[in-house]
Amino acid sequence: MTQVIICKVEDKVNRLLIKRATMHGLSVEEEVGQILRCAVTETDQTQKKLGSRIAARFKDIGLTEPLTELHGHALEPVNFGS
Repeated sequence: MTQVIICKVEDKVNRLLIKRATMHGLSVEEEVGQILRCAVTETDQTQKKLGSRIAARFKDIGLTEPLTELHGHALEPVNFGS
């Protein structure tokens, strides 16, 4: 396995990486690895529909039900009871 060293990472980017890794239950090293894997294996995302992109993003956390596309469905405004 190759080792990569990234220099001059902005403090804000580092803080966000730490926050993101914590959110996903990963180390920063694992999180960066996930980000890099996604970046180099993505196909043209403009060609995939939203449901497919969501399913791909969450495939590793146990999403088993297919997500239906909402293309052509009328959207209803949200009523907050006021």
